[in-house]
Formats: sequence, structure tokens, C-alpha cells
Amino acid sequence: MTGTDLVAQLDVDQELGALARRHKRAGGVGLQVLNFVGGQAENLLERLPDKVKERLEDATARALAIAMRAASQSRGMVPDQKGWLNTALTTGMGAMGGAGGLPTALAELPVTTTVLLRAIQGISAEYGFDPDDPEIQKECLLVFGSSGPLAGDDGADMAFLSARVSLTGATVHGLIARVAPRLATVMGQKLATQTVPVIGAVAGAATNYAYTSYYQEMAHVHFGLRRLSESSGKSREALVEGLRGAVQAL
Repeated sequence: MTGTDLVAQLDVDQELGALARRHKRAGGVGLQVLNFVGGQAENLLERLPDKVKERLEDATARALAIAMRAASQSRGMVPDQKGWLNTALTTGMGAMGGAGGLPTALAELPVTTTVLLRAIQGISAEYGFDPDDPEIQKECLLVFGSSGPLAGDDGADMAFLSARVSLTGATVHGLIARVAPRLATVMGQKLATQTVPVIGAVAGAATNYAYTSYYQEMAHVHFGLRRLSESSGKSREALVEGLRGAVQAL
């Protein structure tokens, strides 16, 4: 390895280290939410009525479709916001959604999804990508394919990061259909925390804080890896393996 190659590899390792720290932070708040509401993530869905669970995937797909249209249309009117402002906004919406129990939490779902998607689009722009590019719009949707802040296991997130999803020719509708089942489980957990008796508003605020923090961090990891792949010439798969090692070393 030449001196130039060594410097380039050190730069890649440094970037992967920064992304690993973001990845580690992504789920940390979610575990605090679980401790707050009590129980395990896999048990949260059992708190929802059967009718809601049966409709959850369709409701999530509709929320994603609404978010995609609204987020794209709003870009010409509302500038991208700082991460902390997105988090503050969704935290407030989560409190309102949780205050009225399940009906208001369901009504809040597409609004929060739209804000999250706009935040993801804004992060893609930070890394030099055009959020109006149809391919980048689809990449933004794919960020919702990660496992969610309450999973407590980064294995699924690593699988999501390394998956070679062919975007060529794929429609937004087709991607929504692929992402919706995973996101439905994640959003079902969110809804369940917002229906906790007495503390619904507080749980809703805490949950939305965790979700917004998580998806913004995962967007940084997602687009950071894409940019690093383009600048270094290394494959996405090789970089994800490097990221996996960097996360384990933390």
C-alpha cells in the first residue's frame, strides 16, 4: 500500500468511525422510551386493538404516500430545518397525538411521517445530493426501511444498509409497498406507546423525540455511506462491513 493509499484508507476509517458513532446514538433514546413506558418492543403491538393492527400496514402505506407528495411539494415553499427544530416539532406533535389516545395518535401519524421525510430529504442535501432527484427521493424512502428506534438490535439496520435494492425502474409506489410492512411494525410500536394510560401525552412526546432522532441519525449514516462510496471508490458492501466493525469497537 502506497503512502497515498494509506492516507486514503485512514480518511475512510475516520469517516466510518464518525458514522458508527451516529449509528450507535440512533437507538439509544429508544431504549430509554421503552424503560419509561415499561415492557419490551415486541410486546407493544399487543396493546393495540385487533382492528388497528389489521389496518396498520395500509395506514402506514397511505401515510408514506401522503408524506412523499407533501414533502416534495413543500420544498419550494419551506426551507430545510435544523435537526433540533425537526425534533422539537415532532415532539410537540407526539404530545398532542398521545393526549387524545389512539384516535389522535392515528391522525398524527401522516403528519409526523411527512416531517420525518422532509428531515431525511434535508439531510440528503447536506451530503450534496439533490432531494428533487427521483433516485434520491427513493433513497430517502429507503431510510424508513431501517428497524426503528425501539428494536434494540442493530443487525436489522446493518442488513438494511447493505441491501442492494435496485432503484432503476422502481416506482415510488413500488418502494412504498416494500417499505410499508417494516415501517408498519415500527409505527405500531409508536402508536402503542402513545396509548399508555394517564401518561399518553408524555409518552407520545418521548416517542416522537426518539423516532425523529433515530431517523435523522440513520439518514446521516445512509447518505454518509453513499457519499463515502462515491468519493473513495469503495463498494457499499465493503463500507458497511467496515461500519459494522467500527460499531462493534465502540
